[in-house]
Amino acid sequence: MASVADRALGFIRRQKKAFKVNIVRNVLQNFSLGLTSQYQSVYISELGATAMEIGYVNSVGGLASTLITLPVGWLADRYGIKRMLLTALPLMALGYAVFGIAQGWEITMVALVLTSLSTAMASTVCPMICGNTLASAERATGMQLCDTLAALPRIIAPVVAAFIISRFGGLSVEGIRPLYWLQTMGIAAAAMVIYIWFQNPVAPGGGGRRSLAEGVRRILDEGTTVKRWILYQVISAFPLYMAIYVPLYAREFKLADQYTLGMMDTGFYVVVTLLAIPSGILADRMGRKRLIAIVTPLYCLSMLLLVYADGAPLLILAGLLSGFQFVAGVTAGAISVELVPRELLGSWFGLNGLFRGLINMSSPILGGLLWNRLGPEYVFYFLAASQMLKLGILATMPETTQGLHA
Repeated sequence: MASVADRALGFIRRQKKAFKVNIVRNVLQNFSLGLTSQYQSVYISELGATAMEIGYVNSVGGLASTLITLPVGWLADRYGIKRMLLTALPLMALGYAVFGIAQGWEITMVALVLTSLSTAMASTVCPMICGNTLASAERATGMQLCDTLAALPRIIAPVVAAFIISRFGGLSVEGIRPLYWLQTMGIAAAAMVIYIWFQNPVAPGGGGRRSLAEGVRRILDEGTTVKRWILYQVISAFPLYMAIYVPLYAREFKLADQYTLGMMDTGFYVVVTLLAIPSGILADRMGRKRLIAIVTPLYCLSMLLLVYADGAPLLILAGLLSGFQFVAGVTAGAISVELVPRELLGSWFGLNGLFRGLINMSSPILGGLLWNRLGPEYVFYFLAASQMLKLGILATMPETTQGLHA
């Protein structure tokens, strides 16, 4: 164990400062997000929203992220990653503060616009840091290491949240509300870390010499199978944006309490923490496509377990196995970096973000329709089927372990 820790520390020491500071930012941000991630749909439901209305609320947030993601990458190229993070994090803190003051479900639309907008900004520029600081041959390892360290607080956060909820009255509006104030303070602390210590890994200004349209055109002309990869990313995004229905289903149909919901989220991040680094090493050595093909069926199994679970142990196991979707997603991110020239990463991640935003906008409504028209369990059947479908697209992609672009 000490040897693994020593190797991880050695890996971090030889990286650029931007990579190290971003890990700290991710740790603070992830602990804060982990406080409410399993309880947000329950909170909105307790404020009076139906499952369909929860879908509409999240769809409005998805619309906001769709509008911002394409220009964010280009703006990051032009004005710097630091400036984008210092715009995103205060907006995120404000959004969670709005959740904290909400007296009805309608106001949560404002909160979700702010948090979705800011999350899309941060998610777009975060992989640019790895793309500009990590060598191709160890990129998956580095990205998984970053996510392992960032996942550690998310093992603890849901359990902390469950105790706070119990202290303030259980799974109710007043029981969940204090979490949003803690979350706001944590995001503000992450913003301060970026303001004080973060340095742009590359000098801003590259985007200023070309228009946004030119960047997209070059991606389509010079990238490797980028259209196919965008389709893969679109299908991969469904679990991320339909996950709002998981705790709602567990609570309403499996009678899960706050501790079970918390342990489901903890199980998710136990997988990320324990397996992220080994899976990153395996992906860099045996192939990233093969690693994704191995772990994706485990996520699909988690969706089936959720439907057929008859108690807390199986619900927690379902939460644990769903963590393999995250492992696959980070490995896919290592592939994505290699598909375009390095100077186009901002525009590339912005373009990917645009299509993810479309799924963010549409998938909550799709989930609500499946929930109401066919039955809640069909949300999870759909998620399992969609992730198996994406493996067919993945099989047609080139292996990127040794890098495709300088």
